[in-house]
Amino acid sequence: MISKKIILPIFILVALAQLYVPSKMIFDREEILESGTDYKFSTAPIDPSDLFRGKYIILSYKDNVVAVKNEKSWIAGETVYVSLVKDKAGFAKIASVSKEKPTKNQNFVKAEVSAVSSNGTNKLTIYYPFDRYYMEESKAYDAELIYAESAQDSTQIAYALVSVKNGDSVLKDVLIDGVSIREIVKEKQQNNK
Repeated sequence: MISKKIILPIFILVALAQLYVPSKMIFDREEILESGTDYKFSTAPIDPSDLFRGKYIILSYKDNVVAVKNEKSWIAGETVYVSLVKDKAGFAKIASVSKEKPTKNQNFVKAEVSAVSSNGTNKLTIYYPFDRYYMEESKAYDAELIYAESAQDSTQIAYALVSVKNGDSVLKDVLIDGVSIREIVKEKQQNNK
């Protein structure tokens, strides 16, 4: 039989480990939000019937295709490192894609190859890890409608604000014409009361 002197320290170690792991995950995300570089990723319209799965908005991005030298050297599903730059309007653009983590002092996102062309056009489609924007349940339906309308209206600019640091990324907000979708939903719900 295991003595009580051994069980108590093991229990304490297990409890501390269970507290450490989620705390570390939260701390890492907060560190990215506080000291990472913010990028605006222009969103693309997607099928309105598939905007929500549960309590989040599914986001698709306009600038997620990049030309490569040889399409046969890339595989769908493999991890890649996407180096980013900002255009004149402040939107994220792909500077380059690499299979190796960049060593230079540049901003990049760890992503995945979603698709590889097979027709000689040498194009990769990138899958970014920030394709879901979670919402409070009471605001989710209104957010779905607002986002769908903005995606179909060419006069509105919808984008995701993403903080990037050392390959990691955190989706901060979804904005329509510079206003948070949370604020737009809040205002709409107040006007409907």
